[in-house]
Amino acid sequence: MEGSVARALWRETMEVWVVVVFLSVWIPGFVNGATNETDASALRIMYSSLNSAAQLTGWSSAGGDPCGNSWKGITCSGQAVTEIKLSGLGLTGSMGYQLSSLTSLTTLDISNNFLGNQIPYQLPPNVQQLNLAGNSFNGGIPYSISQMTSLKYLNISHNQLQGQLNDMFGQLSALTTLDLSFNSFTGNLPESFSSLSSLNTMYLENNQFTGPIDVLANLPLDNLNVANNHFNGWIPEQLKNIKNLQTQGNSWNSGPAPPPPPYTPPPGDHTNRNHKSGSNSNSSDGSGDGKKSGIGAGGIAGIVISILVVGAIVAFFLIKKRTRKSFSDVEKHDTDQPFTPLASNEIREMKSIQAPPAVSTKTFETSTPINLKPPPIDRHKSFDDDDFSNKPVIVKKGNTDPISATVYSVADLQMATGSFSIENLIGEGSIGRVYRAQFDDGRVLAVKKIDSSVLPNQSSEDFIEVVSNISRLHHPNVTELVGYCSEHGQHLLVYEFHRNGSLHDFLHLSDEYSKPLTWNTRVKIALGAARALEYLHEVCSPSIVLKNFKSVNILLDIELNPHLSDCGLASFINADQALNHNAGSGYDAPEVAMSGQYTLKSDVYSFGVVMLELLTGRKPFDSSRQRSEQSLVRWATPQLHDIDALDKMVDPALKGLYPAKSLSRFADIIALCVQPEPEFRPPMSEVVQALVRLVQRANMSKRTTGDEQGGSRRADEPDVQDYTF
Repeated sequence: MEGSVARALWRETMEVWVVVVFLSVWIPGFVNGATNETDASALRIMYSSLNSAAQLTGWSSAGGDPCGNSWKGITCSGQAVTEIKLSGLGLTGSMGYQLSSLTSLTTLDISNNFLGNQIPYQLPPNVQQLNLAGNSFNGGIPYSISQMTSLKYLNISHNQLQGQLNDMFGQLSALTTLDLSFNSFTGNLPESFSSLSSLNTMYLENNQFTGPIDVLANLPLDNLNVANNHFNGWIPEQLKNIKNLQTQGNSWNSGPAPPPPPYTPPPGDHTNRNHKSGSNSNSSDGSGDGKKSGIGAGGIAGIVISILVVGAIVAFFLIKKRTRKSFSDVEKHDTDQPFTPLASNEIREMKSIQAPPAVSTKTFETSTPINLKPPPIDRHKSFDDDDFSNKPVIVKKGNTDPISATVYSVADLQMATGSFSIENLIGEGSIGRVYRAQFDDGRVLAVKKIDSSVLPNQSSEDFIEVVSNISRLHHPNVTELVGYCSEHGQHLLVYEFHRNGSLHDFLHLSDEYSKPLTWNTRVKIALGAARALEYLHEVCSPSIVLKNFKSVNILLDIELNPHLSDCGLASFINADQALNHNAGSGYDAPEVAMSGQYTLKSDVYSFGVVMLELLTGRKPFDSSRQRSEQSLVRWATPQLHDIDALDKMVDPALKGLYPAKSLSRFADIIALCVQPEPEFRPPMSEVVQALVRLVQRANMSKRTTGDEQGGSRRADEPDVQDYTF
């Protein structure tokens, strides 16, 4: 009896152990789920390094399954993480130290955030697309990039990287796009650039590179921008045929390039000339040299006389022959002459960003590039101004570039908009109406129908030229042109559609059921709009003056990210039309009313007015208010540096939920932008940096002081990290 009981207990004990062993094997697999544990560990470390940002929904620093639980920005193939896309999330901190274990990762995009310090040395070894642009990385390029033989796209632009480039590009033969622009790199270009045999796009502008660019001569480039550096020497002939070439702002040598070096004597001659005589043979050579020296003196005299005689005879016949030329031949030769330098010095297309096509521009009659700091009035002109060459050869060349936008027929757009019905009308501007368009494939787009009165003197070719330019504008905060139509005298533009409408609607037309914009969202909108203007002013070449920057032209997507509309359309409006349309709007700078001229600085003023709208919730001009408060700028400007007055100016819809220090810094930026004298207003790049610092300080303040800030920290402060730039 006791034996049977013992056997039963032993059997039950063994069953329990079997269950325990099974669970010990099965549970870890269940916990780890669909993701390779090495990859999951690397992402957890990355999450901690990014200050456990609230924007990274689904992420966790303790456990979790990146692939199975759909972590934000993570794409997997099987159990391996293959893509990390975290662009424009307002992230701070660093990228972590275990990225090299992500061996299956092909795409890493963490651009347009606030990451600082040096780029980590440990990067994913097999990545093909690496985008770290628009952060605050400093130092140099980690040498580990030289081992990424699969790399096809590398963008580290708009950072604070510096120093000389190491000779580390020899194994990157698969690289097709390299963007190092807007950093502080110095020194000559590395020789290993010549090994980039697949490279078709290279952006090096706005650095401090020196020396020649001969090392780029034999690369298969379609797009090259080396503007605003310290390059010198001559531009290689091979590069002058590149479709999109930007070279202005350097110290190029003028005139034709030097001829190849003269014939060099054989090494034996050098040897004899350099050795002193010390043997019989050397002595003999020495006497031979002396003999040559004596004969050379007489020979030189004979050669000089011969050259003079022959030169005189040749000159006589050339002059005689030249006099036989007809006047028309001479005139033709003189007329054709100016086109020769244009082939090498003409202004070419610009680049775009995150990844980046270029904007095609017509050529100016002068052969001097416009970005070599001419007088301000010329530098501020955009391709919308009427200062292009009328020479048909040049214009025709500009129109041969393909347009990266879909061509629609009038019938297509009529069907999509219900014959442009009033029910689909969503807006009306200075050059036409905008309609909502629903296409058969389910896409919803916005169609701008340009008034015929706007184009009375412009042909379809002029319209196509403008479309070509607009189609090359690519920036996260610029509304994308999807297509166009030029048919039966109709001119229409098709844009991406943003369901949340305009900033103007959010601020001024919201009803009691609408959720007001939080303070952090307002700062996000200001920064995004500033980046769009910075792109138009300082990246595009020639610079694009918007002329009609206002809250109604800032469209908001589903996540309330701003998208600037009507970019590049100012050529459809002459100065008088623009002034009449904007008269009394409150957006125009004081000098515009006096001179009728729109410039980069007048755009900056208009941007400051929009910032005032974001701060106060008021319209730029409101006739319904008492006279002293009708003009927003005039009423608000004297109070921007008064803390007590500033609190009273804030939009009541915010209900006091804002950080006081952030508000004060926001007001300081406004004060700079709306100064009456244009020369004292900052360029948009400085405005962007000021707004970036504002956000960084807010994030730093949150991390260091927690929730113990009392009155200077308002209820919505935890939303500081909800930026999506």
